[in-house]
Amino acid sequence: NWCFPPGRRVQSSKLGPTPPRLLTEEEFQLQGEVETRKALAELRSFCQSPQFSAWSTVSRIQSPKRFADFVRGASHVTPNEVSAHEREFGLESLSIDEELFEEDDDDEEEENISDSSGG
Repeated sequence: NWCFPPGRRVQSSKLGPTPPRLLTEEEFQLQGEVETRKALAELRSFCQSPQFSAWSTVSRIQSPKRFADFVRGASHVTPNEVSAHEREFGLESLSIDEELFEEDDDDEEEENISDSSGG
């Protein structure tokens, strides 16, 4: 307390907390990959633990062999699922989305111009 004058403390509390820094696209992708790998490792570990009821779980899932392969270390997605995801969310879809948004922006500008001209 002796090194911060009272006025200084009041001023900084009025400003409030500083907002967190937003992630870049690359940081977001990296964080997603790291956290997904971490969560999948935790899930595999739990599925191999004595607390996990394997028979109960296997009896309720559609593909018990795929689940068993995952627990043993196989990927959680198939190559077909990866391809479908890339088609839907990959770089190709980003350029398509950008084109769609650009068209929407152009349409809105045209509507605004016609509304303001009365016609």
